Amino acid sequence: MKNLVSQLMSAQAKVAVAVSAALLAVAGCGSDTTVRSESSDPVVVDYPVAYVARSIPVDEDGDRQSNSIRRPAEFFAGAQLVLKDRASVSAAETVLTEGVFEEGALYDVKDLTVSVDGNQLLFAMRAPEIEDADDEDQPKWNLWIYDRVEQLIRPVISDPLTAEAGHDIAPRFLPDGRIVFTSTRQRTARAILLDEGKPQFTALDEDRRESAFQLHVMNDDGSDIQQLSFNPSHDLDPVVLDDGTIIYTRWDNMGSRSATHLYRMRQDGSGNEFLYGWHSHNVGTDGDRVDYAEPQQTYDGQLMLMLRRTENEFSGGELVYLNTDDYTELETPIADAPPGEAQVSATYGLIRTDEEISVGGRMLSAFPLVDGTARMLISWSPCLLEQAEDPDAAEGAEPLPKLPCTEDNLALEGVTEAAPAYGLWIYDITQGTQQPIVPVTEGMFFTDPVVLQERPRPSFSEGEKDETLVEEIAGVIHIRSVYDFDGLDTVGITTMRDPAQTTADDRPARFLRIVKSVSMPDDDVVDLPNTAFGRSTGQLMREIIGYAPIEPDGSVKVKVPANVPLALSIVDGETMRVGGRHQHWITLQPGESLECGGCHTSQSTLPHGRVDAQAPSANPGAPETGQPFPNTNPALFADIGETMAEVATRINGLAAPNANLVYEDIWTDPAVRAPDAPQAWAYTDMGTIAPEGAECFERWTAYCRLQINYPVHLQPLWDRDRQILDPDTEELLQDNTCISCHGIADADGETQVPAGQLDLRGDISADEPDHVVSYRELMFNDNEQEVEEGAIRDVLVQSTDGDGNPLFQTDADGELILDSEGNPIPILETVPVAASMSVNGAAASNRFFAPFRAGGTHAGLLNDAELRLVAEWLDIGGQYYNTPFYGADN
Repeated sequence: MKNLVSQLMSAQAKVAVAVSAALLAVAGCGSDTTVRSESSDPVVVDYPVAYVARSIPVDEDGDRQSNSIRRPAEFFAGAQLVLKDRASVSAAETVLTEGVFEEGALYDVKDLTVSVDGNQLLFAMRAPEIEDADDEDQPKWNLWIYDRVEQLIRPVISDPLTAEAGHDIAPRFLPDGRIVFTSTRQRTARAILLDEGKPQFTALDEDRRESAFQLHVMNDDGSDIQQLSFNPSHDLDPVVLDDGTIIYTRWDNMGSRSATHLYRMRQDGSGNEFLYGWHSHNVGTDGDRVDYAEPQQTYDGQLMLMLRRTENEFSGGELVYLNTDDYTELETPIADAPPGEAQVSATYGLIRTDEEISVGGRMLSAFPLVDGTARMLISWSPCLLEQAEDPDAAEGAEPLPKLPCTEDNLALEGVTEAAPAYGLWIYDITQGTQQPIVPVTEGMFFTDPVVLQERPRPSFSEGEKDETLVEEIAGVIHIRSVYDFDGLDTVGITTMRDPAQTTADDRPARFLRIVKSVSMPDDDVVDLPNTAFGRSTGQLMREIIGYAPIEPDGSVKVKVPANVPLALSIVDGETMRVGGRHQHWITLQPGESLECGGCHTSQSTLPHGRVDAQAPSANPGAPETGQPFPNTNPALFADIGETMAEVATRINGLAAPNANLVYEDIWTDPAVRAPDAPQAWAYTDMGTIAPEGAECFERWTAYCRLQINYPVHLQPLWDRDRQILDPDTEELLQDNTCISCHGIADADGETQVPAGQLDLRGDISADEPDHVVSYRELMFNDNEQEVEEGAIRDVLVQSTDGDGNPLFQTDADGELILDSEGNPIPILETVPVAASMSVNGAAASNRFFAPFRAGGTHAGLLNDAELRLVAEWLDIGGQYYNTPFYGADN
């Protein structure tokens, strides 16, 4: 952040006092504020001003409604689009949306923006609700254009059926006249569902509450609609910067994460990456947790936006400037950034983000002016106080008047902040002055102000694309080294890549696993119970895109499907995920290539996921051109700086994801030592059914996925006949079938306690009829059992206190209760048995895997391919189903 912020910081002490005095003076005017008389603004007076006028949202009981960033499709009836001839209180006004619907109908309007020539208004509008209609039959948010030259208002999409195919909001004009907007249409994502062999539907967000909004583009006549973003939760608030970059807000909602951050992309959807804020949410008033909303660019190229609570009682937030050129977090500058600050308040902290009384009032929205100043139009409400009700007041008495937020009034007992009433103002941040445009009116909000003034046309931006990959609907991911953590070499990469010093078995990272989000339908498509997800809904449902080998230097380069949300995991020699889950969705456009330096821990606040901010790669690459890496195959000659994955791709071609984990040592120079033996963990070696989609990988396409469903793919492992027979007599020598020991009946049909207190039968569970017994036993804590008189029952032992003393039953007076023989009656409790598996992954499920390792009691009873299936299923979340439709059909 450059010019404006340095002005603000140098003038802060002086201006803060002026702003404070101005805000308090306005607040003192009461609810019918018109503010002190001032002359019309000499710069903007000749330009029309448009805004949205709406009644304060209330529910059916008349209580004020809060709004939420997470519910962008919310409908608040009672809004209009108004055009003011000029920026003056007394200027004539016209309701532009009057006559669009029947007289007296209550519709909604929001997200107003203006074209670069100042002649067109673009906005979202929703028709009035249909009485007694179901939610899915209510009108959708549509985009509309008003042309002030032609004095014509029209829907962008004229065909009603097409217009009602999804909610369309938050539009912005692109430099070429097209429109970028956010929508629940999910145009490409829905088509991909059909290509995957699934029903077509609109996916819900990862909370499974709202249809997910994604960025789209279209022509200004509604034609050629294309989807740009593919986040499983909302992508909102796009704004086009002067350089053509689109900045928007993304709700990152994978697993335990749930917060809104800033992202950016080019106008073709490429270069989609994190920009700011992953670790910077406690940046509101007094550390209040906030989200980022409504980014905009000022006249001199600065980025400003609103800090808002996710759920907001007062609707508004604090207006701040963000220096995203030099920072990725509040306290995390990029390399070589000049001294400065990441975040500067545009109101000097006088407007609060929390629910404490905000003496500086509340701000709802802002629009920067293009006049060479730091001025802007703002939607602002002065601070007023509700007085405590007089308990002695007569019934039907007039309510006590609202009070300004003066020091004396704030000290009164029982006062609370009154509901905001937003008016429109010209706010000069450097001078600390305000001038009214639309006065505060009781019961009304005036918001989304814009000036119909010509602005510089942004540049056009698009990325380079490989046309072959475009045809395949694929992209490329290149990681320079998975051993690089924030620019630090964690293993000694030059040693790890040298076959003379390290073998394949010595390398901690062997394969890259690529995982995809599964779209979640609403109840109208399938009534999906929580039991379909199994032990936890934290990972929802996942599919595996496939695997790629990680080269000895930790590099990997692989083809991936475009237009789907992807997450990456590192897999070791036991086919288990190394480290935590990747909690960040990656998407690529067809033909796009993405290169990143390495990995990142969730606790680290260092820049990651943003190409221009990441640390230099810890992988030095090839030391010289025309020569192989030290002690490697001479045929694999490198160019200086290349990773091993780049060399392998250049010589052998770009690898596609594989359903199996296959390792072949192409690097070791036979003159140095014998190459490592080939290794493979293939589904064909299991002897049970492979995951859904495995056959697709014989001829890979962008629609290949591996889908693992517990009752279909895991239960057969426990049921599989593993009897060992004498080859001559066919006499049973040993029965290694899992359910023979891990069942409730022995070979003679006698009742038994399952071995290890683990029952692996595929019968319906008495604890949860939507699950089989084995799933409950593996994934949930249980009680130790025993056989008594031919029946299985829970083991009961006497309870003890904290000191180990036995406990007995007592009456209300604390006296011991005695049995018929005069003995005290012990308090009994069950003996817990911990679950063998964890949804946190295979590495967290050692109680299950340890017996199968060398020297363990079950070594060799499951083969490597079978253990691989169990490990990858646990790593993606241990779900019962990984498709919404198995749970519905069965």
